[in-house]
Amino acid sequence: MSDKLSRRDIVSKAGILGIGALIGKFTTQVAQAQNSTAVLNKSHSPNKYPWPYVELDPTVTAQIAYEEWYRIWCGGTVIYSIFSQLAKKVGEPYKSFPTEPFVILEGGVAGWGTVCGSVNSAALIANFIIGPRTKGGSVWGHVIASNMLDWYSHANMPIFVPKNPKANKKSIVRTVSESPLCHVSVGKWMRASGYPINSPERKDRCARVAASVAYKLVEDLNRWHRGEYDENIAWGPGKAGITSQFNCAECHGAKIPKPPTPLKKI
Repeated sequence: MSDKLSRRDIVSKAGILGIGALIGKFTTQVAQAQNSTAVLNKSHSPNKYPWPYVELDPTVTAQIAYEEWYRIWCGGTVIYSIFSQLAKKVGEPYKSFPTEPFVILEGGVAGWGTVCGSVNSAALIANFIIGPRTKGGSVWGHVIASNMLDWYSHANMPIFVPKNPKANKKSIVRTVSESPLCHVSVGKWMRASGYPINSPERKDRCARVAASVAYKLVEDLNRWHRGEYDENIAWGPGKAGITSQFNCAECHGAKIPKPPTPLKKI
């Protein structure tokens, strides 16, 4: 073997060494970034907003929500479908966050038929991740939560079609609730479909509704994360003079009390 190196050999070997050095440097930087992220995620305070967030797949999230509905119902499943993924992808504060207590939101809070557990938990998630609007915090958690209620009220539910549905396998009746209330949403669907509250078909319907909410929420959170969410609040108490819905007369007839008008200045 000759001890002499040609110019081509020198250039070739230098190139290989240079590429090797770059790869080594890149690998080191990635390892350092991963280590620093791991340390950050282990120590992130739940009282520090916003919480760390990475974009999720809406379809994957919705499928998780559908399947978990049968374990922790509408309120718990939406939270679990998002936080369980972020616990694996991000770490804290999601990893130690308890999701099962939110089973209490089922049936509009312990079966009382108030706000549907799925949108109730969606509102909580938006405010956990983005933060509350108190003390100079971001307003976007509040806006996303409010608009989720409006979207839920006007969407032709359920929207999401799961893999291997447990009922309604050929087709499913869809209804517009015109309300975020559980008893209105479920009641209208039961009337349109003819299925009772304890039927597999009604349970499948509510599991799909929760999955639809999880899908929509992830879409909105991803847009917020990219700085692309810029919607205005669709409905608020300022439009009616009282904290209320937009269609009271549908159920309450002519006996709806009118809020007092603002006092005139003397």
